[in-house]
Amino acid sequence: MVTKSQHPLIVIGIDAVQPSLLEEWMSKGFLPHISSLLDRGSYGHLENFRDSNVETAWTTVATGCAPQTTGFWGMMGLKEDTYETETRGAYNFQEYPAFFSHLKDYRIATFDVPQLRISPDINGIQMGGWGAHSPQVPSSSVPESFFNEIISKHGNHPGLHDDYAACLDLEQTLAIEKRLLTGIARRSAICQDLLTREPWDLFYTVFGESHGGGHLFWHLSQPEHPLYEFFRSKIDHDPLLNTYQAIDKAIGEILKVAPPHANIVLFSAHGMGTAQIDLPSFVFLPELLYRYSFPGKYALGYSDPSEPIPSMITTMKWNYWERHIWGTKYDSNSFRRFLRNELPSKLFNLFAPWIDPISENDLIFDTSLRKQGETVVPWCPAQWYKPLWSKMKAFAIPSFAEGYVRINLKGREPQGIVEPDEYNTVCDEISELLYSLKDARNGLPMVTRIVRTRENSSDRNPKLPEADLIVVWRDEHMTDVVETPDYGKIGPFPFYRSASHREKGFILACGENIAKGEKLPDHHVLDLPPTILHLMGAIIPEHLEGKSIF
Repeated sequence: MVTKSQHPLIVIGIDAVQPSLLEEWMSKGFLPHISSLLDRGSYGHLENFRDSNVETAWTTVATGCAPQTTGFWGMMGLKEDTYETETRGAYNFQEYPAFFSHLKDYRIATFDVPQLRISPDINGIQMGGWGAHSPQVPSSSVPESFFNEIISKHGNHPGLHDDYAACLDLEQTLAIEKRLLTGIARRSAICQDLLTREPWDLFYTVFGESHGGGHLFWHLSQPEHPLYEFFRSKIDHDPLLNTYQAIDKAIGEILKVAPPHANIVLFSAHGMGTAQIDLPSFVFLPELLYRYSFPGKYALGYSDPSEPIPSMITTMKWNYWERHIWGTKYDSNSFRRFLRNELPSKLFNLFAPWIDPISENDLIFDTSLRKQGETVVPWCPAQWYKPLWSKMKAFAIPSFAEGYVRINLKGREPQGIVEPDEYNTVCDEISELLYSLKDARNGLPMVTRIVRTRENSSDRNPKLPEADLIVVWRDEHMTDVVETPDYGKIGPFPFYRSASHREKGFILACGENIAKGEKLPDHHVLDLPPTILHLMGAIIPEHLEGKSIF
């Protein structure tokens, strides 16, 4: 097969790698293969959207367009004209196709790129949903037989949809490390196989193991994590470094079989740091909006203001994280409160119908949601408040990202209670309340900024996010307990994931016409698609919103 490009391009994503950590470990000699590429090429940071980089990063890379253009803000959301949530999966690419989809004369191979839907129009081969972290696409390929061929020859990825664990569960966390390392080795073998089949104009794959590993292992690796001191004596190695080094080794193996004249691009679209998102978006925000809507009432995480804050939770009381959160549910009946908090899970589930009978005026727990057929993150505490959304002034839409606040607006929500002329006032009140939210352990503010997505209550632009307010949490460090002057303390709770996302990524490129050892100025992740096309010598579609770095 003859290639169209004079210089074929190998693009390798390393999902959610934190640039500062990558640079530190390269400087210490831990990542020799990536370091050798750095010596041969140019390197710089990629900025992402500060207010929406978690759920949108891979759609931005795939389309070359901002969320405001595609209207894609996340994989979960509200069903229109209801209080029901739904899972949407990856962007549909109908209005804005993948940035390379117009290259009909170029031979292209994409393997396991997160959230990239398979297209029969691509001139080459595609395979998705093999082992990416949260791939959001079905396990499939073009041609259709290709998927089974690869599985038969190289095997499944043992971490597909199985790279999650509560960070306090050390045994399960370390078990996932083995799955990720196996997946990296198999990914390397598959990429080598595909690269030797023909000289592709574009070969594109992504290591998703760095994404899952970051979420899982940060507290076992990085001293700034509040759990690091507790866990470091319990392990004899750094599982996050192991993951990075396995990826580095695999990149070396892949590039050994790449055409010697190929251009190389390594990148991450966003980064990783201590988990400053999970408890704030999962629990603190929905509970705060509950207390705002029902003054004097508490749902989760009530703390007696006269009592000192307990020590940080470092061990799992129950065999799953959400059971512990539900154990903090407020109850005026001290006996029910005792049973909810102290009964072993099997007994609690047996007596739950008597301890927590389902009521339209109360929270509903994970197990009851599942029995009702709820499939959208029933374990997430934000979802437990759903029976009350129609009675609240505002509620938190379940999110793995920033905090999403939806005003319960009359004329828009099925049972809206906020009058349109009160919309701005309610937004102001909630913003003021959120800016007053402090880390109860050190008094630092929890919120960096709040983005108001609509100018007024009548704005029904379908490209806007469903949230009326996007809450951007503080990056500096994570906490387990917060407080406000008006609504008291919320927590402490056990941490869920070890790390969550940051908006900065990186690009490293080398090739015949790329400067050696050059430090690039900061660019935006929107610049990545036109850069790839430029290095291929291909036409850059006008709708792409970035420009080539080179």
